[in-house]
Amino acid sequence: MPYRAMHILVKHEESRRCSSWKDEEGKTIRSRTKEQADDMLREFKRQIEAGEKSFEDIARVESDCGSAAQGGNIGEFTQEEIQAPFFEAFIKLKPGEMSDVVHTDSGSHIIKRLE
Repeated sequence: MPYRAMHILVKHEESRRCSSWKDEEGKTIRSRTKEQADDMLREFKRQIEAGEKSFEDIARVESDCGSAAQGGNIGEFTQEEIQAPFFEAFIKLKPGEMSDVVHTDSGSHIIKRLE
């Protein structure tokens, strides 16, 4: 069964690949701690929950994932196609709900379940 989600990824010094579409050389990513990435995501989540900004708008500007261009939408995926910590957090959400900070080898995320 395919699932659908959106996410905002903030990479940090412990990420498996320390570069992204907005930081090709990885200078900012390599200087960011995991704790700083988590703090950024908690602030993004606060802004979304307060109605100050939309998930999509923050993802387009702030996410280190290529899905930023789609407002964080990663499209359809199966359990086997996604990192285990991401899926474990995702599957606990109801459609429309947003996760707390989740850590994978890629970095720190907040996830919004679509289906």
